[in-house]
Amino acid sequence: MNVHRRSLLAATVASAAVTAAGTAPAVAAGPGPGAGQGPGAGRGLRTGFERLAADGYALLDGEKVGIVTNPTGVTRDVRHIVDVMHADKRVNLVAVFGPEHGFRGTAQAGGSEGRYDDPATGLPVYDTYQVSGQKLADVFTTSGVDTVVFDIQDAGARFYTYIWTLYDCMEAAALAGKRFVVLDRPNPVTGRNAYGPVLHEEFASFVGRKPIAQQHGMTVAELARLYNGEFLDKPVPLETVLMTGWRRSDFYEASGLPWVLPSPNMPTVDTALVYSGTCLFEATNLSEGRGTTRPFELLGADGIDHRWADAVNALDLPGVNFREAYFAPTFSKFQGKTVGGVQLHVHDRESYDPVRTGIALLVTAKKVWDGFAWRPDNDIDTLTGSTLVRTMIDAGATGDEVVAAWQDELAAFRAVRRKYLLYR
Repeated sequence: MNVHRRSLLAATVASAAVTAAGTAPAVAAGPGPGAGQGPGAGRGLRTGFERLAADGYALLDGEKVGIVTNPTGVTRDVRHIVDVMHADKRVNLVAVFGPEHGFRGTAQAGGSEGRYDDPATGLPVYDTYQVSGQKLADVFTTSGVDTVVFDIQDAGARFYTYIWTLYDCMEAAALAGKRFVVLDRPNPVTGRNAYGPVLHEEFASFVGRKPIAQQHGMTVAELARLYNGEFLDKPVPLETVLMTGWRRSDFYEASGLPWVLPSPNMPTVDTALVYSGTCLFEATNLSEGRGTTRPFELLGADGIDHRWADAVNALDLPGVNFREAYFAPTFSKFQGKTVGGVQLHVHDRESYDPVRTGIALLVTAKKVWDGFAWRPDNDIDTLTGSTLVRTMIDAGATGDEVVAAWQDELAAFRAVRRKYLLYR
């Protein structure tokens, strides 16, 4: 191991011991490829990849490297890191692993790109979507990699599948005897706190493998440490390259980084802001706005009128107003049909609680629209992590009563979460 690699590794190991009150150490001597301007860049924000590159990729020296990534794995000047690393002789990049939607992002929700050779680099691309355990370990073995690197932009919600691709890949890397490196990126909706119900393990699925909160309030590096410390039967040899200049209170715009769609229906940071609450409408017969330019901000169904906006506005929820809205989805539910509903307008991000808001929207939709129903093929219990939300709403509970019912389990998760936080 050369001196530079020892330097970055020592800092990375030191970072892993930082408490919730600590900060990631500043290791990178200068800007990485594509470093640019912006409010975050102005105070020295560097992603995990930028720090790795600034150190000459010393952490990967002598290793055959495979990377788990997607279109969000970019530099500040929006070059894909696979293209950057492939062109750099200091990195022996031999494989790419694609999650849901694929490495280059060609697949819609619930799809992937399969096994192919990337036309731009010639690298073999392996499919990890819904592949786990020994089967995924065999993929890593077949690829010939020594080290698996993870670099994907998360959206901050438990049911966003990339964080479970992270879990599955860590588990498989341990089984295959591979080293695992996580390059950190911002949580776009801050890391201030965790919100919402906690998954019960009997409801584990690919939209929630382990008991974390619906909005977890962690970065992917922090989640990786949580997985290794709490959930993996066989911990993986894990190294994390943390960001510098990121604060837990930062929304994504503070990073100065470009926003690249993490998935086809996550077009803006505003989408991510509401997603951990309004994604619950996927489990109903209402449209969650897929097929519009404002998915998860527009919600509706045939036969809904102004009464829904009136009802939810009357609750005076913090940080958000609701507008009576009409839209015609171009695909998904109600394709080509004009439906009525609401559009969320978040006016105060600091006070806005997306999960509480999502529950309030479910409760009021059920009251004002006789056609409301849960979808049997997209289980609300799977999304919320237990039967609590569905049974309480069906029994006529208010939104605040539903929220109050999960506070004890949320407090327990917050206590565990605190052990793995790495930024102020």
